Amino acid sequence: MAGGLPHGRPRRPAEEPVKTDPEAFIRANTGVVAPPHVPEIRLRLATEAHELWLKTEEELEEIGLPPPFWAFAWAGGQGLARHVLDHPELVSGKSVLDVASGSGLVGIAARMAGAATVLCADIDPWSGTAIRLNAALNGVALDHTAEDLVGRDGGWDVVLAGDVFYDRAFADALVPWFSALAARGAAVLVGDPGRAYCPRDRMAALATYSVPVTRALEDSEVKRTTVWRFVS
Repeated sequence: MAGGLPHGRPRRPAEEPVKTDPEAFIRANTGVVAPPHVPEIRLRLATEAHELWLKTEEELEEIGLPPPFWAFAWAGGQGLARHVLDHPELVSGKSVLDVASGSGLVGIAARMAGAATVLCADIDPWSGTAIRLNAALNGVALDHTAEDLVGRDGGWDVVLAGDVFYDRAFADALVPWFSALAARGAAVLVGDPGRAYCPRDRMAALATYSVPVTRALEDSEVKRTTVWRFVS
């Protein structure tokens, strides 16, 4: 992972034991940053100025830290968060699930846009701490779970997923779940910057954004990011 998280790395379960305090580590290795496409929101993120940016995956494993997806504002999440903020009627007064939440960026946007409740789900135990800290930065209340919710239905009105189709196995699990949720009436919205396993034939495009990103993460400085709605 030298030089930052490469794009497309599969999200894997956090099997390593936590060997350091997550909150202390996050506070020490991130800074408060406004993602460029959603400047209304502040997040604790790693940048080139932080040691976390340069650590290899082996060094992270030594301290019990899985690849820190929560430490970066990915293009799909930024595009989806922008769309939710610009179209609050999508979530206002509704119950929302934010899938593979990472930093909590999309969930925070949903709460700022008037969602009644937001559940941020991410199997990485470090993500829960990042979400709690980031929610506090933005003065919003978020619920969090580290349970794997794929295949379950909690009756959510809206399901949001930013940048989730980077891995074939994960995509294969998500597509039938999202389809089932859409079929029973949930609005399933996806932010995707052209990942390899995005099922475009199963979705309708709502908007496209040019999202500024970090070249070390995405091999470009701008990612064309589309917000899609799943169709049943």
